Amino acid sequence: MSQAIATPHEITAAQAYRRADLSALAFTTTADLEPLTTMVGQERAVQALHMGLGMPQQGYNIFVSGLAGSGARTQIEALLRERAAALPTPGDWVYVHNFRASDQPQALALEPGQGQRLRQDMERLVAHLRETLPKAFRQEVFEKEQRELGEKYEREVRQMQETFSRMARDNGFGIQADASGNIAFIPRQDDRPMTPEEVEGLSEEQRQDLDRRQNLVLQEFRSVMQRQRQLMQQLAAEIREVERNFSAMLIAPLLAELKQRHPQERVQRYFDVVQEHMLAHLDLFKEGGPQAPAGAPPFLPPPNEGELFLEYSVNVVVDNSEVQGAPVILEDIPSYKNLFGTIDRVVDPHGRVVTNFSRIKAGSLLRANGGYVLLNLEDALTEPMVWKTLKRTLQSNRIQIETYDPFAFFTVSSLQPEPIPIQTKMVVMGQHWLYYLLYFNDPDFAQIFKVRADFGEDMDNSAAHQASYAYFIAGLCRQEGLHHFDRSGVEAVLEYGMRSVADQQKLVSQLGLLADVVREASYAAGQAGADVVSRVHVEQALQARIFRANRSEERLQEFIQSGTILLDTTGSHVGQINGLSVLQLGDYSFGRPARVTATTSMGTSGIVNIEREAKLSGSTHDKGVLILSGYLRQMYAQDKPLTLSASLCFEQSYSGIDGDSASSTELYALLSRLANLPLRQDLARRRHRRCRRRRRGAGRRPVPPRPTCGGRRPSLRG
Repeated sequence: MSQAIATPHEITAAQAYRRADLSALAFTTTADLEPLTTMVGQERAVQALHMGLGMPQQGYNIFVSGLAGSGARTQIEALLRERAAALPTPGDWVYVHNFRASDQPQALALEPGQGQRLRQDMERLVAHLRETLPKAFRQEVFEKEQRELGEKYEREVRQMQETFSRMARDNGFGIQADASGNIAFIPRQDDRPMTPEEVEGLSEEQRQDLDRRQNLVLQEFRSVMQRQRQLMQQLAAEIREVERNFSAMLIAPLLAELKQRHPQERVQRYFDVVQEHMLAHLDLFKEGGPQAPAGAPPFLPPPNEGELFLEYSVNVVVDNSEVQGAPVILEDIPSYKNLFGTIDRVVDPHGRVVTNFSRIKAGSLLRANGGYVLLNLEDALTEPMVWKTLKRTLQSNRIQIETYDPFAFFTVSSLQPEPIPIQTKMVVMGQHWLYYLLYFNDPDFAQIFKVRADFGEDMDNSAAHQASYAYFIAGLCRQEGLHHFDRSGVEAVLEYGMRSVADQQKLVSQLGLLADVVREASYAAGQAGADVVSRVHVEQALQARIFRANRSEERLQEFIQSGTILLDTTGSHVGQINGLSVLQLGDYSFGRPARVTATTSMGTSGIVNIEREAKLSGSTHDKGVLILSGYLRQMYAQDKPLTLSASLCFEQSYSGIDGDSASSTELYALLSRLANLPLRQDLARRRHRRCRRRRRGAGRRPVPPRPTCGGRRPSLRG
């Protein structure tokens, strides 16, 4: 069955412009419509998002590509919050002091809202003990028991001293103590102290006997002193045991009550260790507190209350007491500290850089545990140390909080907090080129981000998708307090969406790109004193956008009208034709006419691309010229060699040029020169005017620059 081939024909401006018709949608203004709550025209990407968010296994993080515009992040955020609302609320995480390894703070998992409760319970416990224990130590029962112990050991000491005194007298020595407490043993004779002369007058045998008896007394004295010290130590130990038993009767019931309020097994063990530590450090709770260590500089300020009882404090790093469902965190600044947390440092009175477990700060990955984190991956890649740590965290599913210190060579981290397991789903946004760059250059990327949600730029121009524009405008007007649009205003925005993709059968699917047009049209209506936005206000906003961006275009027109840029628009010339370059300057594009000329002569050089020789031609344009050469060989060199020297040039072009759409124009100029047939110079002029009329009524959707160059080179169309 033969298929008819459409014959090219010229169309009118009315045929090129498609009017929008929303008569099937019942509304007077967008105030009558409900806001858009779903992403329209992105079924493929939405399905990928739902699959990635629903997969609990490791590695099913999501890379979102293709989204652009101010509403892109809002659309993803709305989907994440809708999904997170149906998930259970994750628990709290706290860090507490590790009494067995002070440099390794312990992480405790709690129920939602229990973190702050545990912190307050420990604060009340310490405050209560600081008030009640000193009073308990002053009670009559405690003081009586202490006094009885003291009297008991005092009797034993007195008995030892009396026994020693008798032993010294029996050996002929008296005990004498001076004002400083030094003890001396004086030889005695006939119940009186001997004088030095009497001692000097002793015989050798008597002196030896005196020395022997003196050594016995000294040995016994040392034994008595050692025994006395042991008795004092036993007394102190028994007093401490009395204090411990007495304090345990106060502390144990309080901690037992806390155990009932916090039944988690690890928290129960933590309370047991707290009780042992408190009973071993009762000096903290006595009146006056602990004494300064011997040798401490006198000018140092005394420790404050927070420092004394820091070991009993609770550092709540994740508090989900006010979270409904799973948390969703939008990380606008994905730095190392914001993502992974850090351990702050301070300078103590000695001038040392110190830290403790209470200065551990959680990052977004930990605070969003059990939920989602949304960030721009390109921003994260530009932050030092982020990408490598992010991969390690997502691969191990646990986070190790460390001190963020880019100058780690000069400092040493003194804390190693216990790692915390996480189940955080990462949703990152990035350009297409970034996805492929990481996929092919980082072997871990594909294992971490197994799901790609690729958003398209256009969708079918169906009635449902047209209605989505009206719902989107209604939601944006409510959210930002803009003037609502009437039917003609919505239709004008819809027509802008068709022209932006240069296809009557398609619409821009990224509705966030239309948000600026809606805002600017609302501003134009406000300036005009209108209550609603109509078509005229949308057209004013579009014209204002063109006016703000087309200074270069108007300057180019002035150059053409003044003859600075030579351009023939009438008559016919051999080997000369007008082309149209499309220049993209930021978010605005316009046409620049360019004269294309061809010269030929006898020779074998073939076709010389002057733009290429001058290094002003892009690779795509070079390809077009080579295709043109192949076309000439195919058509005219089948039975004889093609002997030709020709050159192609874009007149008055001093910047780079790229694109292969100029190949036909260059072919026309070359054939005209070879056949000596003139070409009409008004064809490109008419085409330029027709494009200009469409552009002034439409505007253009911004196109991001390619990553491999500083900007898009102008493409040429014949």
